[in-house]
Amino acid sequence: MGRRFRDGRAVLVVPGAGSGAGSGSGPGSGSGEWAVPLEIAASYRARTRGLLGRDAVEGALLLSPAGSVHTFGMRIPIDVAYLDRHLTVLAVRTMPPGRLGLPRLRSRHVLEAAAGAMAGWGLRAGVRVDVRGAGDDVRA
Repeated sequence: MGRRFRDGRAVLVVPGAGSGAGSGSGPGSGSGEWAVPLEIAASYRARTRGLLGRDAVEGALLLSPAGSVHTFGMRIPIDVAYLDRHLTVLAVRTMPPGRLGLPRLRSRHVLEAAAGAMAGWGLRAGVRVDVRGAGDDVRA
């Protein structure tokens, strides 16, 4: 069963981060996962606005539902990860401003972050992420 989200804030958890320096959610976390601040855009209005007009991204933005994105009107290049209904990464791409991403078959959600961030988190095709929030505020 897929997940439904509401606009708000949560935490994106990327499991399986390496055990070297910089892994985990903070210094000495030893958790083997990244905990990334996440903004959720689930309403039509929030998805339409997305990252337009921003000069930076703090953490990541989850667009849900979404199968493709564009970077027209954006000021910065971004990483885009296409997720299936189980939050498994189908593909990760870096998109410069002014581009139209092709729709991805089976994509139900799209993650956006600053260019290069996803590689640092170990986010790649096949990785299953989790979204954690305060209580059930991100689940329907």
